[in-house]
Amino acid sequence: MIHAHSLGRAARYYGERTALASNATRSTFRELNDRVADIAASLKRLGFGVGDRLAILLPNESEYIEVVYACAWLGVIAVPLNTRLSPAEIDHILADATPRGLIRHSTMPVPTVELPWQLVLDKEPFAVAGDSHPDPIYDPAAVLSLIYTSGTTGHPKGAVLTHAQILANVHHFNYWMHHKEGGSYLHAAPMFHIADFPILFAAPAFGSCQVTIPKFSPRTFCETVERERVTHTILVPTMINLLAQFPHLKKYDLTTLEGLGYGGSPMAPELICRTREVLPNVPLLQVYGLTETGFLTGLTNDEHTQARRMSCGRTCPGVDLQVVNQSGEEVAVGEHGELAVRGESVTCGYWNNPEETAKAFRDGLFRTGDIGYRDADGYFYILDRLKDMIVTGGENVYSGEVEAVIYEHPAVREAAVFGIPDSQWGELVMACVVLKPGRTLSAEDLAAHCRRSLANYKIPRRVEFTESELPKSGTGKILKRLLRERFWANEERAVA
Repeated sequence: MIHAHSLGRAARYYGERTALASNATRSTFRELNDRVADIAASLKRLGFGVGDRLAILLPNESEYIEVVYACAWLGVIAVPLNTRLSPAEIDHILADATPRGLIRHSTMPVPTVELPWQLVLDKEPFAVAGDSHPDPIYDPAAVLSLIYTSGTTGHPKGAVLTHAQILANVHHFNYWMHHKEGGSYLHAAPMFHIADFPILFAAPAFGSCQVTIPKFSPRTFCETVERERVTHTILVPTMINLLAQFPHLKKYDLTTLEGLGYGGSPMAPELICRTREVLPNVPLLQVYGLTETGFLTGLTNDEHTQARRMSCGRTCPGVDLQVVNQSGEEVAVGEHGELAVRGESVTCGYWNNPEETAKAFRDGLFRTGDIGYRDADGYFYILDRLKDMIVTGGENVYSGEVEAVIYEHPAVREAAVFGIPDSQWGELVMACVVLKPGRTLSAEDLAAHCRRSLANYKIPRRVEFTESELPKSGTGKILKRLLRERFWANEERAVA
């Protein structure tokens, strides 16, 4: 169904406009549609049909987009794989999704799970199928993709997303970051992530060109924006942090940028201010959502005021977001609780996992696992992941609040706050910190800095400084689970 409303629409109305710009090659919407039809025909000849899964392990390049479109054309379920996973982690997903085949790039990890069919796309391109092409399916309830969660709190789970759910996500995103005919969207974040995946279908729907870069770096980003006259993109805070520290930023013409979205994890107010300084004319948009739900809220550029910089914004039409207590009842304005949501973009469950699906839903609402609150004007604030909340001496400490204060110190480049076991207090607040090059900072000085803004029980009691980058998922989220597990390995009680 989604083909008719995205690439099919583009081929009809914008056929001769540039659809893709990747690796110095270009294709029009008409050429792209013909290419996708050939790939769909090839997959059908190989035995792929409606409901079969096809795993995709490719970098951010045009071939990735073509394969996903071909899956949507046939009704094959695309399974995008995180390119930063180890072979063992990829094996886990393949064993769960049981795909009929895998398309990968030769530079990517080689899984050991045996599959009926594999193709190394850069070594053996798809053969042209000829003149016979299957008709695109039109079924809103057909499963479009299994997008596996990032696994920040455990094993990844495959969120089932239908054609209709992704199309709803397209509409929600367009509510916040309006596409325009003739625009240009840069896939700088990984396309296997829910922040970028819906754009594959949104961009052609509005006649926008898609530009890809295989791997993000500040220099590559700036060169691409300047060369391709990019108008819109989405980055994760880790990328924005690198961009804000890029010493040659002013050498590039980034004036075509009309929208810079960010999400995936909270962005510290200090980094927002820094971004405003180095990119003063680029409108910012914060988006909040999950793999299972797509975009839920947005904080527009004008709403990035000092009072609301910690907010993730308000919902758009079609999203019913509530703050609920442990019994599932909606709490009053200003009270803390878990965010729960319902709407057309929300997953119908996890693939092959009825137990986790049952846990995720209560009274028709999907439980996000995020703790937060809503103010009187309807703006939402995320305090922490439910499993990342620290309980010390009976007091709740939200790691995001502590991290935001730590990031205000000019010597800090990265920080992660989490709880470690303590026999007296239950948990203690700990911080892992990466300093900026050439800067020094002691644990005592950092504690003194935090004490100016935080209650005493929120101050990190243990601080570790590391020169290496903190471990991250493929979407740029810091993996606190990996930082935390060595402290809890021999404990009888699990964290949170």
